[in-house]
Amino acid sequence: MNYTISNIESSDYDLIIGNLNEWWGGRNMTDMLPRLFFKHFNKTSFIIKNETEVLGFIIGIVSQGNSPLGYVHFIGVNPNFRNKNIGKKLYHAYFDEMKNYNIKKIECVTSPDNENSITFHKNIGFIALKGNKEKNGITYFEHYDGENEHRVVFHKKL
Repeated sequence: MNYTISNIESSDYDLIIGNLNEWWGGRNMTDMLPRLFFKHFNKTSFIIKNETEVLGFIIGIVSQGNSPLGYVHFIGVNPNFRNKNIGKKLYHAYFDEMKNYNIKKIECVTSPDNENSITFHKNIGFIALKGNKEKNGITYFEHYDGENEHRVVFHKKL
């Protein structure tokens, strides 16, 4: 498969945002991904494209409040290209960039209902922090991102 991986650009916003909800099975995800991430965090965020479409993207930042820590705000893989290591390639591009910032630990969150995301993150070496609730053997933090917005919090050491 021919593809290119590069830093995300402001112009990539329109390529992604129009498909985002569809990639998540109709769930409204666009509110979580304003253009500011594409404009202000492009040095630590990446996109994979082939000749005709976006295969996936990752929005990562360097934490200003918990340094030295990298934080992945969002990762998305086009459903037509899942199970082809796209997500893994994106994370590795982000990990490589974090080494330039002397970052040794990465954090991300996901919903305790998103079993695919939980499995994916575990498979690439993330460890879930012990939360205050448990569901199907997964611990999570209740109301982490607001009322009924529960999250599994993952950490990975580089």
